[in-house]
Amino acid sequence: MNSKVALVTGASSGIGEATSLKLKGLGYTVYAAARRIDRMQPLVNAGIQVLAMDVTNDASMEAGIKEIIAKSGRIDVLVNNAGYGSYGAVEDVSLDEARAQFDVNVFGAVRLTQLALPHMRQKRSGTIINISSMGGKIHTPLGAWYHGTKFALEAISDCLRMEVQPFGIDVVVIEPGGVKTEWAGIAADKLREVSGRGAYAGQAKAMAESMDGEASRKRQSPPELIADTIAKAVSARRPRTRYAVGFGAKPMIFMRRLLSDRAFDSFMRMATGISRISS
Repeated sequence: MNSKVALVTGASSGIGEATSLKLKGLGYTVYAAARRIDRMQPLVNAGIQVLAMDVTNDASMEAGIKEIIAKSGRIDVLVNNAGYGSYGAVEDVSLDEARAQFDVNVFGAVRLTQLALPHMRQKRSGTIINISSMGGKIHTPLGAWYHGTKFALEAISDCLRMEVQPFGIDVVVIEPGGVKTEWAGIAADKLREVSGRGAYAGQAKAMAESMDGEASRKRQSPPELIADTIAKAVSARRPRTRYAVGFGAKPMIFMRRLLSDRAFDSFMRMATGISRISS
């Protein structure tokens, strides 16, 4: 029970898988959580303990935390990575889907944080890593609900950071840019399904291509880059509050700060190819 303990959600692939392996390499006892544990045999082979966990199910999260405490007696690092991108025109996306997007990307992360915090406060130490996105600072066409969740997670993280600082707990936001994971393909497919017909079809086609087209895939950063950044944050005596990392993250966030709302709108419409779509 002497080694530090980390819980990583959304660990069946991509950033979560890479982060679990990285923290294991740093000597952490790692619990990798996901709904699809059948995909996690490589993590098991690496000596990582896997948990079946659904971040939209309170009982599932409570059981996971109880198992970690029973086996390891502590939680030092929580990486809230589970999430997906729900894209589609605001007019087209059902409110049920909008709620599901917030349930996974926001409420799941917050509830797991609530469950982990008492154990961190008891030891007066810990690090909560919230995986946001450059999409928590910028906006793209047809991504209202996804960006809404990431803007919310950024604000919640800021408030949480002030609340838990007296207990020796750090809150760190990671803002990835384009990363080589399943995320973009799933989000693009969702966009085509929701808004691929009707008034927004042209915009949806252009935006989906900008997300999962060959040109985009070639520029994406490996998930190991994000894992390395998380490792840097948890290893630092005084970590930064935010790390923007991965393809496009820093320049896109800088552009958003530099440009007016309408100027950034025009920039994004041009960058995604939507400016060529006639209404």
